[in-house]
Amino acid sequence: MDNPSISVILPAYNCEKYIAQAVQSILSQSFSDFELLVIDDGSTDSTASVVSDLKDPRLALIRNERNIGLVSTLNRGISMASGKYIARMDGDDISVPHRFKRQFDHLENNPATGMVTSTADLIDEQDKPAGEWRDDRKYISSRSIRRALPANNCIVHPAVMIRSDLIKIYGFRPEQSQAEDYDLWLRLAADQVRIDKIDEPLLKHRILSRSFTRSRQQNVFWKNARTKLRFARHAFSTGRFNAFVWKTFFNGLADLAFGTGKKIKSTFKR
Repeated sequence: MDNPSISVILPAYNCEKYIAQAVQSILSQSFSDFELLVIDDGSTDSTASVVSDLKDPRLALIRNERNIGLVSTLNRGISMASGKYIARMDGDDISVPHRFKRQFDHLENNPATGMVTSTADLIDEQDKPAGEWRDDRKYISSRSIRRALPANNCIVHPAVMIRSDLIKIYGFRPEQSQAEDYDLWLRLAADQVRIDKIDEPLLKHRILSRSFTRSRQQNVFWKNARTKLRFARHAFSTGRFNAFVWKTFFNGLADLAFGTGKKIKSTFKR
């Protein structure tokens, strides 16, 4: 599809159970000027065949020869995208029918905004409500998002739409493969890129029993510390020494201390 308004990047790996529902939620959007790039990252189940059975001229199935991971798959999709804007989607989530219309209009009407996201409703494996992500609902305005990011991620990755020329410059960094989205938000915010959030759940974000959001990590502080300190090191190496970077750096040190304290405490409990 030549020069669509939106390119949708949907990486997929072993999500045969939900991929048809996810794709159909995109194909059923009220805003129809888009291309949907489903990139199968070496799935070992029937994900690719399920997608190939869904016929629509806007849908393209791209297959990695082998599993290369989420970050490389996302960057491949970005390089192939031809739309003015790039929307993210995951293979087990559901976009509400007017999502693209709302986000497209927002970016068109707010030229100073680099990326727009929305709140999201959480659902479980049976499509039943699974609550809300507190930080997602707490930080809505662009100012509050910017204040919150040095301490916590407050953006649902598959809910975002970003200007194509912007994401093609930034991309995702392989060294942040466990938090590639959070790292991107930090880099955008450090460069004064405006991030807006529509206070309406335009995505149903599925929480699987095996996912990080559901199970958490044994010591989430260390993961957060690693993400923030890697971001800060990259920022410092490229000459970025602004207050946002320093704030994130010190939050990373605090996470490292909390994580170490938690580890010591758990050791003594044994």
